[in-house]
Amino acid sequence: MGFQEILIIAVVILILFGAKRIPEMMKGVGKGIREFNSERDKVSTVEEKDEPAK
Repeated sequence: MGFQEILIIAVVILILFGAKRIPEMMKGVGKGIREFNSERDKVSTVEEKDEPAK
């Protein structure tokens, strides 16, 4: 994707949601990503403990 496509997408999002809601949405997205990464790390830690020693 080039700069023009990203700019068009950003303008459409701004029009649809408005300037006040975008920061709230990004906070929610960030929180979701942090929770996902935290849970993924927990699962990989459990899998490492379950592996038999070689």
